[in-house]
Amino acid sequence: MNISSSHLFAMIALGLPILLFLVQLFASERIEVVELHTSIETSEEITTRLWVVDDDGYQYLRVGSEGSDWFNRLQATETIDVTRNGRRYGYSWSLRPDKSTEINSLMQHKYGWGDSFIGFLTGGRVGSIPIELKLAQ
Repeated sequence: MNISSSHLFAMIALGLPILLFLVQLFASERIEVVELHTSIETSEEITTRLWVVDDDGYQYLRVGSEGSDWFNRLQATETIDVTRNGRRYGYSWSLRPDKSTEINSLMQHKYGWGDSFIGFLTGGRVGSIPIELKLAQ
């Protein structure tokens, strides 16, 4: 079988994004993932899968410096629901930029090469913001 250089280039151009997607999916889903439940203006619930770490009795999510759609939805409400280990709980939340170095380190320790890979794809963890979750009363 004779493959021309243009066909080879096309196969690489199509295959590389698929490969990156699969590696990213594997990196992000191979260790514990929680489900954040937020809603949009129409009250439609949206579930986002995120990483979580524990520190000093609290759970922490992390948002990148550029923000995200899920973070925008989170900011529109004082309380959120998170499903962890199959159980759904209500939480209040607060931004904890003072804990950025510590939470980044805990995420790196827990998620290993996956954290490094996702960080590489997203431009690193500089400016990321920890979100501290407190069980709603």
